[in-house]
Amino acid sequence: MKTYALPKKERLNSRILIEKLFSGGSRSLPAFPLRIVYMQVEGENLPAASIMVSVPKKRFKRAVKRNRVKRQIREAYRMHKDILLDALEAAGRKVAVAFIWLDNELHDSSEVEAKVKKLLQLVAERIS
Repeated sequence: MKTYALPKKERLNSRILIEKLFSGGSRSLPAFPLRIVYMQVEGENLPAASIMVSVPKKRFKRAVKRNRVKRQIREAYRMHKDILLDALEAAGRKVAVAFIWLDNELHDSSEVEAKVKKLLQLVAERIS
């Protein structure tokens, strides 16, 4: 049975892991207006996939718009995370993932969902 929850333990909040993710050794894929950056991680107490969402202040000055985009991305990930988790379970790996917003415009939730789904499928293919 699928669970659509996004518990706190699946959020990427380790400063060390985030620095490793962006300093090097990671891979990224674009699907405008999003970019996904992912890196394989090791550790017993880590979840199969931990995510973070970044919407730069340079793109949206107002926090209301940044928060809206973050909510759209998190919701799309929550609904389609099984694509990634199934591939990770089959390969026996764990990843840290960051979604980065690239556009200066707001997009429809259905469009954001389609792009997140596409990116998750691409990462799942690359991992397995």
